[in-house]
Amino acid sequence: MATIFDKIIGMFSNDLAIDLGTANTIVTIKGKGIVINEPSVVALKTTKNGKKKVLAIGKEAKDMVGKTHSAITAIRPMKDGVIADFDITQEMIKYFIKKVHNRNTFISPRVIICVPYGLTQVERKAVKESALSAGAREVYLIEEPMAAAIGAGLATQEPQGNLVVDIGGGTTEIGVISLGGLVVSKSIRVAGDKFDRAIVDYINKTYSLQIGERTAEEIKIQIGNAIKLEKELKMFIKGKDRITGLLNTIEISSEDIREALKEPVKEVGEALKQVIEKTPADLSSDIVENGVILTGGGALLKGLDKYLRDLIKLPVFVAEDPLLAVARGTGKSLDNIELLSSELNE
Repeated sequence: MATIFDKIIGMFSNDLAIDLGTANTIVTIKGKGIVINEPSVVALKTTKNGKKKVLAIGKEAKDMVGKTHSAITAIRPMKDGVIADFDITQEMIKYFIKKVHNRNTFISPRVIICVPYGLTQVERKAVKESALSAGAREVYLIEEPMAAAIGAGLATQEPQGNLVVDIGGGTTEIGVISLGGLVVSKSIRVAGDKFDRAIVDYINKTYSLQIGERTAEEIKIQIGNAIKLEKELKMFIKGKDRITGLLNTIEISSEDIREALKEPVKEVGEALKQVIEKTPADLSSDIVENGVILTGGGALLKGLDKYLRDLIKLPVFVAEDPLLAVARGTGKSLDNIELLSSELNE
């Protein structure tokens, strides 16, 4: 429970909430809302002595992806929902905290960081140490399914079951929440990034056209789908012919992309079924009544809600503004830090 001293200190610090996503990092300041929403990308430059120096972080770094020369590499330090590069992740966290922290404030901020469910103790420690080294006074962690449920407006503190599916960039996080805790949870490394790679592979195999993951992401957004559409969509894409090596333009359809995404979409559905099977009976009755809530960028895939509804025979809804549900939930947690799981934050 917060003491009077803690509350007085809080009046003089800008507490932060960070949604540390594989695709994007979103920072919220208590009382001000979202102040940063940038790609989780870091551009590195190799110096003459072989050392790597951070050149850019965020949007500026993402603009360099696929367009750099040999001395510059643009990487995503969070890969498939886990930390792929500890040092670069620390640099990224430091950068975002320092970018928004008001230097006129003489009290360091408390920071809540949203992390994937199932993050190892080593990774949790690395995330915390990154924020502490960037000037945080205290660091708390919240898991994605819980943050997504809070952001979607679910009654997470009530004695009733709520089931949320957050399809982010690196992982799909599925959780049954009741009384402020995760009763059943599952995390799979199948989400937006794997959708993109599936599209890249399908276009290469079917049309002998090589495209990048940025193009695949645009295809997914424009004509990606999980079920047959009433009116099929089409678009032209550009790439390099795998056989001739020349540049080429072809037309693809939403039927193509539905076929490309068939397997990863199926994996998400199977993971959801497994969570439902493990859910206690009393909470299952609540879920039958309340339905399943989809959050994250993957929730915007056309027809995914209907696909899952037909698969599990339960109501499935897309949260309002699903892209920001986790960030909103992490931000709302700033008002109730004492409710965060002590076990996760040991």
